[in-house]
Amino acid sequence: MSAQSLEEQFLYLISCFRPRLQQLIQVAPVLDHLTLLSPQEIERTRLVAAQQGEAQAAAELLNAVVRGSRSQGLVQEFLTALRLGGNHVAAAYVNPSLSELPSPAEEADNDLCVKLVQLLCGTVLDNMRTMQVTNKCLEKGLFLQEDRERIYAKTENYGNKEGAREFLSRIVKKKDWFSLFLAALRETEHGNLANELAGDITEKENKEHGIKQPATTDKMEAEEPLPSEVGEELKQKDEMNDSLASENIILETSFEDISVITGNLIINILFHVLHNLTRLQDDTDKRASPEPELILRSYQMEVAEPALNGENIIICLPTGSGKTRVAVYITKEHLDKKRRVSELGKVIVLVNKVPLVEQHFRKEFNPFLKHCYRVTGLSGDSQLKISFPDVVRKNDVIISTAQILENSLLNATEEDEEGVQLSDFSLIVIDECHHTQKEGVYNNIMRRYLKEKMKNSKLRKENKRLIPQPQILGLTASPGVGKARTLQKAEEHILKICANLDACRLMTVEEHALQLKDQVKEPYKKFVIADDKRRDPFREKIIEVMTEIQTYCQFNPTFEFGTQPYEQWVVKEEKKAAKEKNRKERVCAEHLKKYNDALQINDTIRMIDAYNHLSNFYKEEKSKKTTVDEDDDEEPLALKLDETDKFLINLFYAKKKQLKELAGKPEYENEKLTQLRNTLMEEFTKTDEARGIIFTKTRQSAYALFQWIQDNTKFAEEGIKAHYLIGAGHNSEFKPMTQNEQREIISKFRSGKVNLLIATTVAEEGLDIKECNIVIRYGLVTNEIAMVQARGRARADESTYVLVASGGSGAVERENVNMFREVMMYKAIKRVQKMPRETYLNKIQSFQIQSIMEEKLKAKRDQLKTYKKNPSLITLLCKNCHKMICTGEDIQVIENMHHVNVKKEFQDLYNTRENNTVQEKQSDYQINSEIICKDCGQAWGPMMVHRGVHLPCLKIKNFVVVFQDKKTSNNVFKKWGDLPIRFPVFDYTAHYISSDED
Repeated sequence: MSAQSLEEQFLYLISCFRPRLQQLIQVAPVLDHLTLLSPQEIERTRLVAAQQGEAQAAAELLNAVVRGSRSQGLVQEFLTALRLGGNHVAAAYVNPSLSELPSPAEEADNDLCVKLVQLLCGTVLDNMRTMQVTNKCLEKGLFLQEDRERIYAKTENYGNKEGAREFLSRIVKKKDWFSLFLAALRETEHGNLANELAGDITEKENKEHGIKQPATTDKMEAEEPLPSEVGEELKQKDEMNDSLASENIILETSFEDISVITGNLIINILFHVLHNLTRLQDDTDKRASPEPELILRSYQMEVAEPALNGENIIICLPTGSGKTRVAVYITKEHLDKKRRVSELGKVIVLVNKVPLVEQHFRKEFNPFLKHCYRVTGLSGDSQLKISFPDVVRKNDVIISTAQILENSLLNATEEDEEGVQLSDFSLIVIDECHHTQKEGVYNNIMRRYLKEKMKNSKLRKENKRLIPQPQILGLTASPGVGKARTLQKAEEHILKICANLDACRLMTVEEHALQLKDQVKEPYKKFVIADDKRRDPFREKIIEVMTEIQTYCQFNPTFEFGTQPYEQWVVKEEKKAAKEKNRKERVCAEHLKKYNDALQINDTIRMIDAYNHLSNFYKEEKSKKTTVDEDDDEEPLALKLDETDKFLINLFYAKKKQLKELAGKPEYENEKLTQLRNTLMEEFTKTDEARGIIFTKTRQSAYALFQWIQDNTKFAEEGIKAHYLIGAGHNSEFKPMTQNEQREIISKFRSGKVNLLIATTVAEEGLDIKECNIVIRYGLVTNEIAMVQARGRARADESTYVLVASGGSGAVERENVNMFREVMMYKAIKRVQKMPRETYLNKIQSFQIQSIMEEKLKAKRDQLKTYKKNPSLITLLCKNCHKMICTGEDIQVIENMHHVNVKKEFQDLYNTRENNTVQEKQSDYQINSEIICKDCGQAWGPMMVHRGVHLPCLKIKNFVVVFQDKKTSNNVFKKWGDLPIRFPVFDYTAHYISSDED
């Protein structure tokens, strides 16, 4: 036979039997005996085997052999490698001589035996002592030493059951394996298991083959002989016994007896067994909860590949493309690989929002990994106070907010505290990794990583032991461009994020872009512009009041009323007046800000919402400075009012009636609301199961839009069921939403009980919110990252992304700028990806050194400030009346967060009042009420109950800070962390003893 005809027949046989070959070939031992394939082909095949399984690797191997079949000697070497690697059955199929090709009857026998083992897999896994049977199969020549080593490794690393799975996956690929397998079972005292696999045969067939029928104590009805033809068997299968258990027949026979069971007899046995077992398994499957299969799409595998090889990477995929699923796959492969080499694998998944902990745990990591690994979720919102280091020790995968890890890393630097090290983890997954910059918590963690990396560089030169470092995996939908205005600056921004995450590559989809495009639907975009030239007498009346206030206190701002620049100016004036102890200007500035807020509310939502905002503020002012509970329309009884208070309060009450009347006139209503109503009606009438999100700027506007929809019956008639979704933080005057409330609303949205969310930016990124038909940004335009994230929510078929804004607001222009910046971002990503490897790594290293140096300089500056100042150097004054309240020596700190006054005399300076917006329960403390200045009614902060002790908690923004050293000017601070002072930790024992004595 010529070489050419040999190759042709070989290729023809592969084309005929490819599916069966992919099932039969064990790749690893074959590769060991191939020398004529290129090292690259062999390595690629091994990689496919590790990542995608044996069948896919066999396909890759066959492709490589077919491509190289013209090479002299490769076909013959491949056939030899199959035999030497124990793949005798596979070798028979591709041997051009055809002398070894199995007959159809032999194929049928083998397939039925494989099916039988699959059906009885659970029994085998539970009852077989894997290594004993493996050694016996090695003796009988059924297994090679390679098979034994692989089975032994699985058994040692993962236990007997996993070893048995490896055993079965290998044995069914061997030639004439079934009878030898039964013999090995019997010779290793697995007789009952062999009996179950052999099944029962009729008395007639037993006698025909000289096999003795065992005596039984149960009475059995006579059976008709089983049909010898498969077709007849299928026709008469309903006439067979209902189950094997009812027959109680055990086949007891020797290896010599079994060896004669061939041809139609084994087919009859197996069909009889399979008929009953299949029905029983179907019943079981109805009750069982199957383990979900973790399979990646081609584009997901494309971006995951470098991480599967152990590289630090950033995966950049659009919202809805399955980034988290890719992270789960990489996590499992990482842990599996660690197990195979008997190393400790530990993964931490970091998120930047508390709800994401439960979401990732419940929907992604736990379902796919719980059968193999211990998975847990932990956040600051957790009910139980658990030691984080203990959680890390006891689990394989930890899903946590980044701040918890940061706190534990800080604790590890203190001698008396227990913490964790980055080296405790082998993989860190960072969700929404575009936040890894500046002073963000992600970046604080990664700076530690970079310091350890540089230390390792030094240790390597000194031939010393290195610090183990985890692999890093970043996930983002959009890295953004920062404040870049040019392509070069955008490229620099992306490189800095890559440097901060120590990423070797930034992965986007290239080869399978069409598949990604099919998966992630691009919504239809449109702008809806409201006419802002209508007359607005409500706005005119508020501006009239603001002008009177400015004249009264001689303010001359150059900014337009109701704008963000005006708000910034008035806040600055308020701080300046507080520092200069100019109460008149400070109070006027505070009231001007409230009126400016009302203008912004009027521009966004309804006039009545703006009116209520002002009315509630002045009602609060009146309650602080009067003792008589009066009707809102009456003049308040002055008790603690100075001239400025009288002017401001009287001015509002003089205009209040006019404002209320104007707020009730629909002809002056906000044109944007009309456009929003039309847009909602249009989109929700397109489909019966529409879902949508309206993004708005503030919590107050989210709630007000919800009320507006509730008040309009037309929305309910169209099936719109709305609810608001806002953040859980406490940095707003509007009451926050708890984590449980957020989860409940998202759950209702997912189930359809709510089909329209009115949300702040809390819903833009990360949260598992069902795909939407309509996403509306209601006058809200921020940056290109937020735009990409919000637009990604509109991923249902034929979805729409709408910007509703007024013509003169500049929102459309800013949105167009964001679209330009998005295009610039993708261009910058391409430039970064196409950089020469050496250039990229040099730039990354340069930015890493820069980041560490900047952090060191900042730490030095902070240290100098802290050491220069101490609590005794400051005094706090009431921001409103400038009465001296306390010194820094009176203040102690609870949990690095709550600054409380511990002096008994302090209680003589304040009154308490109920405040519903601050009442809440926390893990170790409770906020009951608010403390206010006895003289002027200025709020100072909440009254806390900490471990049974009532403590006044001070908010620094309500005070003027006076520095006694005269070198630092007096100031109003937004948060305690801005002060160059560090206060002592709260001494509970001393305070408790003092209280007990009282």
